[in-house]
Order: sequence, then C-alpha cells, then structure tokens
Amino acid sequence: MLTVTPKTPSPSPFLHEPLPKSQNPNPKPSNSHQIHCFNGSYHKPTYQTERGLQFETEDTFFRHESATGRDLGVLSAALYKQSKQQLRVLDVMCGCGIRSLRYLAEAKADFVMANDGNDAHRRVILGNLKSIERGSGDEKRWVVTHFDANRVLSECYLNREFFDLIDIDSFGSDSSFLRTVFNAVKRDGLLYLTSTDGYSSGGHRPNNSLASYGAYILPMPYSNEIGLRMLIGGAVREASAQGYHVSPLFSYYSYHGPVFRVMLRVHRKALPDNRHYGFISYCNHCGNSQAYSWEELGQMSCPCSNTIGSSSLVVSGPLWTGPLHDATHITKMLNLAEKWGWVGDGTGTDLEKLLSRMIDESDPRLPFGYIKLDEMASRAKMNSPSLKTMMSAVQKEGYVASRSHIASNAIKTNCPMVACIRIAKELQGCQKN
Repeated sequence: MLTVTPKTPSPSPFLHEPLPKSQNPNPKPSNSHQIHCFNGSYHKPTYQTERGLQFETEDTFFRHESATGRDLGVLSAALYKQSKQQLRVLDVMCGCGIRSLRYLAEAKADFVMANDGNDAHRRVILGNLKSIERGSGDEKRWVVTHFDANRVLSECYLNREFFDLIDIDSFGSDSSFLRTVFNAVKRDGLLYLTSTDGYSSGGHRPNNSLASYGAYILPMPYSNEIGLRMLIGGAVREASAQGYHVSPLFSYYSYHGPVFRVMLRVHRKALPDNRHYGFISYCNHCGNSQAYSWEELGQMSCPCSNTIGSSSLVVSGPLWTGPLHDATHITKMLNLAEKWGWVGDGTGTDLEKLLSRMIDESDPRLPFGYIKLDEMASRAKMNSPSLKTMMSAVQKEGYVASRSHIASNAIKTNCPMVACIRIAKELQGCQKN
C-alpha cells in the first residue's frame, strides 16, 4: 500500500483540468446528497448566513439544523491546524459548499477540495467559495470537482493527493466509501463520518446494518447511541482490514434526520487488541446491559437468570463498545470556541452545553448506553424523580453518573437498572415521609 506522503504535495493534474459534463454519468443518489430540479426553471438565489459567512443554497441540500455538526468539524480542524501547522481538507459531498467555505475561512485550511457528485450545482459552489482567494499552482487554496465519492477518493490515492481531514456528509447508511477513504487520509489524519439511518440503529433493519457496517442490530432502548457505535464499528472493521485503527475524538447525535456524526483519528498501525470491538446485550426482563468480547460468544447470560442464552436477552454487534469521546480533545474544542466568542457571556449556550456534556460522558468509568428515567419509572411502577435528584442519589451511593447529550431525560451511569429502581423507590419513600 502506498503510504508515502510528500511534505508539501502539489495538486495533481486532475484537480486542474476542466470537468467534462459526462464525468459522472451514473451518480448514486446517496452520494450526491442533493435535491434535484428537473423542470429547468430559474431559481431565485437563496442566501443564508452562518457564523457571519454568507452563502447561497438554491436547490442544493442544506439544513440549518446541521450547523452544530459543522461547528464541531471546524473546531477539530482548527485544532489540527494548530498542532500540525498544516491542513488539507477533502469535502467529499460538499452540497452547497458551506462546510468547505468554513474550513477555509475559520479553520484556515491551506487547501480544500470541494467535491460533489452533482455538477449541476457547480455555479452555486463556485459562488460560495469565491470570497476566498483561489490562488494558483502550489499556492492554490481550493478547487471544485464533481466525482462519485469512491472515484474521488481513489483518484486522490492514485495521484498521491493525501488529506489531513476527510469530511463525508453522506446520506442514509451508504458506507461503500469506508474502504477507499483510508487510502486518501494522512497518517494521524481525521475522518468525519456520517450516517442518517435511524431505522438500522433502531434495530428495524438488521440485515441492512449487517451489510453496511458489519453489525447485526436489534432494538434496544438506547438505539441512538447504538447508531454512533454502529458507525464507529464499521470504520474500525474496515480500518483493521487494511492494517490501520481508528479512535473517536467525539461522537455527535442530532435528532433531526436523525444524524450520527463521528470524528475519528486514523492510526497507521493495526488495532492492538479488540477489547472495544464486541457485542452488547440488553435484558428485556430486568433492563440490565452488558458488553461481551468475541471470546465470550456462546456464554451470554443475564444476572437475573442462570440460563445461558435466555430468551429475554437481546444481543447486537459487533460494534464499538469503547469511549465515544476524547475528553482532552473536547476540552480544547470548548476552549477554542470560547476564544472565538462562540460560547460564554450568554452566547452559544447550546454548543457550550453540548461540549460540556460530551466531556462528562467521557469518564472512562461510564459504560455504553444510558438509562431513560421513563423506562426506570415504568419498571418501578412509580413516578420518576427529577433527573437532577436521581443523579445526585446515584452518585451518593458511589456510582458514576452524567447527563447524556443524546437523550435529555436519561443518565449515563455504571449503576445497574435494578439498583436505580431501588434508589428511586427509596427517594419516593423519603418524599412521602
């Protein structure tokens, strides 16, 4: 495998040649990530503003709600630039180009390749990037191309065009690019991956999740966290097959879509072990969850039953069972956001709250999943105490607990469901007295 990366690679010829109209004759809908217009009618420009940057969307796919995901990507990219003193970005499915624009303007990327499978949106993308001086030759800051995702990743590899950050804002459960993306990313580079397949993460299409991410997913009460772990697990599997391994810097869920986004650091050596790539079980009878290694397959049981393979046990996997975030990295993101004026002094409260909760979720003592207070109350046949009261009581008993950025009325804790029910009943008894 070719892994030699020039210190200052010059853009290859395929980035400079005019793009033929027939360059991508059979684009996949999932790789174009666009809304198409077939009537040939004129579209009045539709201008938007994000973080002070004005851009046009017209009939391209764009969501205001995804701004937080773009914030997180830009913060990570800027930290990478500060650390490595260089930043080359490949925006594989750039849509209207707002992410590319923000990587250039805010993260100070040295070079951005803005690619989109639909060349009908070329004018919009070019118009949005023109506020950044394009440059020429080795000093070129950006270029716009229109290739299928796998085509552009393969072309970059063959032309020795390696990138520090590759952002793939894909649609649904399209994961066909996971194998080719590792050929185009630099050593210790970043991959920003996406899934919007809530059906698979919810366990409603296990055969689809198996085909896309190599994980057979069944319904579990913390399905949205499963979606993130499914996506990371798919990347772990493909990386391992090519002699690499990945580690998550942050994992972000947003209910609109839904959208699952993970920022991964790529290490060019094989996974040292598989302790964070295994199986997760959930007991419908008692609500207990456990992680199992590959060696423990065939020995799965729940403490509430002595029977191995109890019918109440639901198992999903293999997927990522390790930490979803790197606390040090997210702390740096929060500090940078404050420096930029994105948080603090009453501004950016949502972003500040999100990053703070991610830091809390990073406690290595916390297991996967979360406990919904509604589920706990239903099992206990009682009204649920407030989240703050429940967390305080759990912590007083020596357990670790934090709020979840994924579910508002849930806690991440190493306290088993049975113990949570006992604590909640004791709280209710104290309140009655």
